[in-house]
Amino acid sequence: MPSLGADMEAGTLVEWLVEPGQSVARGDIVAVVETQKGAIDIEVFASGKVVELLVEPGTEVPVGSVLAHLEGDETETPSDESRPDESASPAPWDEARPERPGPDAPASEPPTIRSRSDGSPPATPVPAVARGSDPTPARVSPRARRLADQFGVDLSQVSGSGPAGAITGEDVERASQPRPDGMRQAIAAAMTRANREIPHYQLAHRIDLHATERWLAAQNQTRTTAERLLPIVPVLRAIVRALSDAPTLNGTYADGRLSPATQVDLGVAVSLRGGGLVAPVIRNAGSLDMSGLMSGLRDLVARARSGELRSSEMGGGSITVTNLGERGVETVFGVIYPPQVALVGCGKPMKMPWVVDGRVEPRTVLSVSLCADHRVSDGHAGARFLANVDQLLQCPEAL
Repeated sequence: MPSLGADMEAGTLVEWLVEPGQSVARGDIVAVVETQKGAIDIEVFASGKVVELLVEPGTEVPVGSVLAHLEGDETETPSDESRPDESASPAPWDEARPERPGPDAPASEPPTIRSRSDGSPPATPVPAVARGSDPTPARVSPRARRLADQFGVDLSQVSGSGPAGAITGEDVERASQPRPDGMRQAIAAAMTRANREIPHYQLAHRIDLHATERWLAAQNQTRTTAERLLPIVPVLRAIVRALSDAPTLNGTYADGRLSPATQVDLGVAVSLRGGGLVAPVIRNAGSLDMSGLMSGLRDLVARARSGELRSSEMGGGSITVTNLGERGVETVFGVIYPPQVALVGCGKPMKMPWVVDGRVEPRTVLSVSLCADHRVSDGHAGARFLANVDQLLQCPEAL
């Protein structure tokens, strides 16, 4: 059972998508696990043949438990360096109005099917239920279909309680209701830990977006509707670029020391329609241009809100960004999610008086905040980072 966040202690196996004797390739989805953050697709990170399924669907098992035995080449198992750290997010990401879908993120989560090497006796194989080619169950009542369209419920994620597992209207209504209790408890536990263990310092900086607005308007005139960039995208690009000169803000802290990240794995906080928060990760965000960041953001937000995130996308962020701009908040100060060491917050771009060359002009201004870990950085480093973000946004064409 993989760990899908600092707050996860156990998960419930919902469904096997493979069966004994079946060959699998690295990256294949082999199971669905229910956590406090919802149903997550679990990937396999070694190629080979499934020997045994050790856990019955419906069973809750602790993180780290062996779910199955795989016979194959163990050299494909990722190294410790590629394994993501536990992370989640304390605040929602609301800037995107996503379209579906985008490319799969690269795999980097610990193996969830492990090759047997301990000589343990074989377990009785668990009959597997394979997912059909049609993601929507065949037996769905007409009322359930109408309600699913009305509430935006993905029927493939709904368990039916009717005859022969048919999905009823009541099943859809239950699925459409907010389910924040367990997730809120998990978030509260992680935030309590963060506030107790991490000595936060907080900074905020207002940035003139005049140059960025003009550049963005010109860019979007040449793009189709589906390709247009949201205002947050150049800000993300500037944050990622500025992190190249701020190694003490991009990494994780464990065992009394900082482990600087070798790339920017950007967690983006997403508020879920049914309630709760997750922070899927855009891997190696520094390698993406504006279009790549827009595509990655759109894809992650869409799949987070439809319950289609993969295990490899649910952890391992080296820094998290949260945006409350659409909620009308001018400045947001978040809480760092361990083991990360920093969180960047973006507020609402606001028109306000701004002094330009001795004149007062109306300008769009964005407040960007930083919450960072005083054990590994200080206000000087944080202030320099925010100043660099500002400087980069004054020349958006160079981003």
